[in-house]
Amino acid sequence: MTAFNDFEFYSPTRFIFGKDAELKVGERLKEAGAKRALIHFGSHHAKESGLIDKVEKSLEDAGVEWVDLGGVRPNPEISLVREGQKLCKEHDIDYLIAVGGGSVIDSIKCIADSAHYDGDPWDFVCKKIPVTEALPIAVVLTIPAAGSESSKNSVISNDELGLKTGFGSDINRPKFAFLNPELTMSLPAYQTAAGCTDMFAHLLERFFDDAENIPATDNLNMSLMKTIRANALRVLEEPDNYDARANIMWAGALCHNGIAGCGRHEDWATHGMEHELSALKPDVTHGAGLAVLFPAWMDYVYKENPARFALYGREVFGITTTDDIEADARAAIRATREFFVSMNMPTRLSEFGFVEDDIEKMLPTLKENKGELFGSFKKLTMGDAVNIYKSAL
Repeated sequence: MTAFNDFEFYSPTRFIFGKDAELKVGERLKEAGAKRALIHFGSHHAKESGLIDKVEKSLEDAGVEWVDLGGVRPNPEISLVREGQKLCKEHDIDYLIAVGGGSVIDSIKCIADSAHYDGDPWDFVCKKIPVTEALPIAVVLTIPAAGSESSKNSVISNDELGLKTGFGSDINRPKFAFLNPELTMSLPAYQTAAGCTDMFAHLLERFFDDAENIPATDNLNMSLMKTIRANALRVLEEPDNYDARANIMWAGALCHNGIAGCGRHEDWATHGMEHELSALKPDVTHGAGLAVLFPAWMDYVYKENPARFALYGREVFGITTTDDIEADARAAIRATREFFVSMNMPTRLSEFGFVEDDIEKMLPTLKENKGELFGSFKKLTMGDAVNIYKSAL
């Protein structure tokens, strides 16, 4: 176990939080010097709901020109990034606006990196070249989940190569995040639950690693876990509850901007394994995949430090500790699985249609993305990954 680790923390994002936040996009971008923006969004809902119209009217009133690029899918694909790169060059775009959730924001980060680059945007994703400059980004968030509205990270799929790969640069952190909880009230319950699972998993990846207790960071982390747990169940029962939506939305940003991991190495084994699920089957919702894999990972690794799991169970789920530390750890894992089940998240990979033969298909790209050994709480091999996948089937 290691002690408090050295770290750097950087968070340049300005948050505009509250009702009608999206109406302030134009004035804020004009103040920032924007002249021509690219509006990036996903499905038809952003258009049909009138949200894109509101953003465009805000830009028009501020004298900022714009170009639209919709069609981002869950698990965003590199081909649309290439289209965005082309539009930025053709229209001399100087600001980017993502209207949507993590997939849209991840896609626009890659567009931002490649706007002034003459090569293929995939070069950034596969880390062939570093990110040295990028167009500034503003986000109008509609799906709290990924925390991409304030993080440095992006995950992009390449269907031709069968890869889903993450990369990150502080240059990619959005300059503005417009957060109106009312925009999330129309989300389907499944999407809300998957988003809350994703947030919770971001905290688990940071809480479980090879460092000793770090109260300043750990208590912040566990407080966010408790906030998500309480408000996730509340918002699923009361979809129009503004306060519950607001707590979820703000927690999502704090879960993944880096502050909940300061002083820790962090783990990220489970996220890496889940990325292979949705690379093989792009219709797998990221949070739902994590709901299956995280308890399986916990079952496999908890003996490395059962006291850490017991602490988590006591502080987050209120589990009374006993003299049997391993039993306490297992109780914490059960509570985690039950929390995901309470949100109607899946419990087995077979629910997505995975079979044992699929595991071997995922290993080459897992190895390419994560290396021979990965994780921090417990160093995992490809053999360990096979065992975890099998236990999750």
